[in-house]
Amino acid sequence: MPSLRLNLHPLQPATRVEQKHSDHPQHIRGESPAIDVMTDLQHVRAVTTITGASLSNAHQRMIHTGVRLLFVLDREGCVAGLISARDLMGEQPMLAAVREHLSYDQLHVEHIMTPASAIQVLDFTEVLRAQVSDVIQTLREHDRQHALVVEYHTDGEQRIRGIFSLSQISRLLGIPLSPSGIAQNVAELDHILNH
Repeated sequence: MPSLRLNLHPLQPATRVEQKHSDHPQHIRGESPAIDVMTDLQHVRAVTTITGASLSNAHQRMIHTGVRLLFVLDREGCVAGLISARDLMGEQPMLAAVREHLSYDQLHVEHIMTPASAIQVLDFTEVLRAQVSDVIQTLREHDRQHALVVEYHTDGEQRIRGIFSLSQISRLLGIPLSPSGIAQNVAELDHILNH
């Protein structure tokens, strides 16, 4: 194939940078479809780390990618666990260092991650029928910052399809939400979401 000569051109005044548009609708409310606040991994690349990665490496990866949750993958590329900013910033590293007789620098993600066997997930088919308020209620009832959504393929294989993040939902709604503190009833949750 012959080479193509590329010409340089001057940048025109008032040129804008093309920005990726949010996949989320502009006006989110408690009764909006839950899917509107889910990070869909068919459209957004999952941020991962690997077993054996240091805690410092995982923390830097979160900072550089702007996420607060990493999938920890094994050598086959399967999910071995999850590690969150909450895990890294809490007391877990100190407890793991004492338990394992290691310094912080010697700790790896598998020392404090939530192993795959302990992860509970939401079903994508149920999420499609849910509202944003349902997701918030579920996250708060379980004192969770994140929830994974799985989809079952025709071959029976389960794959992680999406992620709900309470901090992202909070930003989209424009109200502060924390994982702890269960809304006592539907009326209270409605008040939180609509006032």
